[in-house]
Amino acid sequence: MTQEAEYRPGRHVVSVLHVHLVFVTKYRRNVFDEEMLRRCEDIMIEVCDDFQAELREFNGEDDHVHLLVCYPPKVAISKLVNSLKGVSSHYLRKEFTGRLDRAITDGPFWSPSYLAASCGGPPLSIIKAYIEQQRRPA
Repeated sequence: MTQEAEYRPGRHVVSVLHVHLVFVTKYRRNVFDEEMLRRCEDIMIEVCDDFQAELREFNGEDDHVHLLVCYPPKVAISKLVNSLKGVSSHYLRKEFTGRLDRAITDGPFWSPSYLAASCGGPPLSIIKAYIEQQRRPA
């Protein structure tokens, strides 16, 4: 896929925005197995679709998940995260009740904190050099 194909055209904007998200289970409890991670990924894809975003990559370990999301500029990351964590928590608890310990099914599933890191595109040094090289009118 070429760099131009990555750009998302909108009505008044052209954008290419990616965010790396990391969600950790409450108290870093080891809850995930392969089946739960697959289901969590499916849920995250559906939530991203609702935001007109795209889940580009997903993976996880026993106690946390990583997501790479391409999103439109109208989406607030905090709202996307709130929905991703809320919806996934609801469905994972509901569908895996017998396999989760009581602390997870009664209390919060996810830790309230999360990592959100912007990513993609050229390094900042390249962008800075490009802007510095612009021809200013005399």
